[in-house]
Parts: sequence; structure tokens; C-alpha cells
Amino acid sequence: MLIVSHLMSIERERCNLPPLSSEYTKDVGSKSHLVTANPSIIRQRFQNLLWSRKTFVDNMKIYNHSYIYMPAFSMKTGTEPSLRVYYTLSDVGANQTVLFANPNFLRSIGKFWKSRGIHAKRLSTGLFLVSAALGLCEDVAIYGFWPFSVNMHEQPISHHYYDNVLPFSGFHAMPEEFLQLWYLHKIGALRMQLDPCEDPPLQPTS
Repeated sequence: MLIVSHLMSIERERCNLPPLSSEYTKDVGSKSHLVTANPSIIRQRFQNLLWSRKTFVDNMKIYNHSYIYMPAFSMKTGTEPSLRVYYTLSDVGANQTVLFANPNFLRSIGKFWKSRGIHAKRLSTGLFLVSAALGLCEDVAIYGFWPFSVNMHEQPISHHYYDNVLPFSGFHAMPEEFLQLWYLHKIGALRMQLDPCEDPPLQPTS
């Protein structure tokens, strides 16, 4: 989860069209103004939208008026699925608005973090979003970027809040990304929440 300013929330765990059912609300909330969707998810879960598109459209309704952010032009294989998402949602008059990431921005961010020690085939979507938020917003807080299989109390935790599907080996360098984000937290460039978020104390009533 990534919170920027007081006007917009970018949910880090809204990456790749995750579920937003009530069982997760306590941990990750329900607000979302931007949801990412990698083209690979469209291929894996929705058959590239080549057949029936009803399941996809129905799945998108839970995101209300969110922006759907896709890296349509970073790889050739991602362009067609991204365009199908755009035209599918446009044709049915869906509430969501599809945004395509600027490939020059993605390349620049990749080079920037590589020069600072992150060596992986590709950066995580979360780090791309944090990078964008730091360039746009005065106040950035992040939650859910812990990259390890156990928490600070040595209790096992899943990779995502909704499943434990790991990325391909060597594809991302999550511990390296975490160290860079922790450094930004230490110098005050952002705030990283590692412990569970707690509800604010109830105010006494008169």
C-alpha cells in the first residue's frame, strides 16, 4: 500500500488486479484510486480477452472509479493485451479509466535504481509506483513492502496478502528494493510502516 498526500491513495497491494473482498479490508483497507494490471495477468486470468469478456468486466467493477495503470509499451508482448483492456472497458462504458505508462519513464526509473545497486531483470511494480509518487507528492507513506517470508516477530507471512505466489527466480530483487526504501525512510524521504497498522484510539464522548 502506498499513500500519497491527502488527496489520492495508491494501493501497493492493488497491483495486478487483486481481490478486494471484505476479508482483507482490516489489513489493506478499501480505498483505491489507482490499480496496476500487468499484461501477463490479462493473459493468465482472462485469456487475453480473446473470448468472452464478461468475466473481466465483472471483475473490474469492484475497483469502482479507479485508474487502471498498464505498462502497454514496455514490451511488445504487452501492447495487444493492454489495448484490449482499454477497448473492452471503453466499449461497455465502465467506470474505470485506463492509463498507459510512459516507456521512457519506466526505462529511466530502471536505470536510476540499477545505478543504486538494484540488479534484477525488472523492478517490481511497487517500486515503480513509489518512484512516481516521490516525484509528484510531498508526503509518501508505504505499507506492505516487507520482502521476507517471516515478519519481524519470526511469524510466517505470505508473499501477497491474498496468495503466496512468488515471482520467477531472479526476476525481481525484492530484498535489494527493500533496503533502498528503508534508506529513504531513514533519511525522511518517505515513511515506511512495518508493524501492523492500528486503529486510532476512540475519543471519549461527553
